[in-house]
Amino acid sequence: MSDQRTARATLTAVAEPGDTFLNRIIGHCGPEEALEAIRTGRLPGALDATPKEVKRLDQWRIRLIAAEPDQDMAVCARFRGRLICPGDPEWPTTLDDLGTGRPYALWLLGPGDLRYWCLRSVAIVGSRAASPYGLRAAADFASDLADEGWTVISGGALGIDAAAHRGALAADGPTVAVLANGVDVPYPASNEGLFAEMARRSLLVSESPPGTHPHRLRFLVRNRVIAALSRGTVIVEAEARSGALNTAGWAAKLGRVVMAVPGPITSRSSVGCHRLLREEGVTLVTRPEEIIEAVGRIGTDLAPPPATPVLPRDHPE
Repeated sequence: MSDQRTARATLTAVAEPGDTFLNRIIGHCGPEEALEAIRTGRLPGALDATPKEVKRLDQWRIRLIAAEPDQDMAVCARFRGRLICPGDPEWPTTLDDLGTGRPYALWLLGPGDLRYWCLRSVAIVGSRAASPYGLRAAADFASDLADEGWTVISGGALGIDAAAHRGALAADGPTVAVLANGVDVPYPASNEGLFAEMARRSLLVSESPPGTHPHRLRFLVRNRVIAALSRGTVIVEAEARSGALNTAGWAAKLGRVVMAVPGPITSRSSVGCHRLLREEGVTLVTRPEEIIEAVGRIGTDLAPPPATPVLPRDHPE
């Protein structure tokens, strides 16, 4: 493994995902020099840091002592996982839309090609405490989208996420779970069977190295990756305070299509969707055909085979 890849693998263990300060350092001097800055506590000349950022640098230096990138890579290799970095053929260039919030690297498990699958992809997310109506809608949408050659992206959580993944798998279609923990950590445990099936047939993705357990804030942080990987995000059910609404916010910020499914006016599970639908630019969808119409058919004929070089932009205008 190259020094740059080792450095990026180390950074995934040292800092929380998508740290803008760390990405500024990487952008200024590269991952190896960024790691050296953490080790020494000395920033490259042209970079300034706030007191909070200096404190984070100190925290990273402490974590660096325990970091074992070679062991992480060995563990990853044992379960046939892999690490991808910016510039790799499998790296989706749409992640660059996150700017200083983009991942340092991604840990993957499964046979799918992430960049290729994301050329035509839709995120389906929603409430963990989903209703039978929401579960049916998520599964049916995912299954029909998979039949049409679309990749279904979600977060691997209970409820809507799991229903979307299962719907795509039932149609023998591709699906990607962006996790808030290591790809070898089955969380939630009740989805262990689903994750095992996805590892065999689809793709598990994480910004954190193997063995990493979930943390509350990482669930929100990973939502930006779900939004960035997909052409549009469908919210099937969401209460007034829901992580799915955070994903919708990221999708809007990144210029992706935001869609929501209406529900019964008496259902708490649809309050967030109805609030979204009152916002400008949010599309109401009730059928898979409406989702495809909203995100467009760009990429249907342009999607290259996985072996081709990285495209300048994975979401052509």
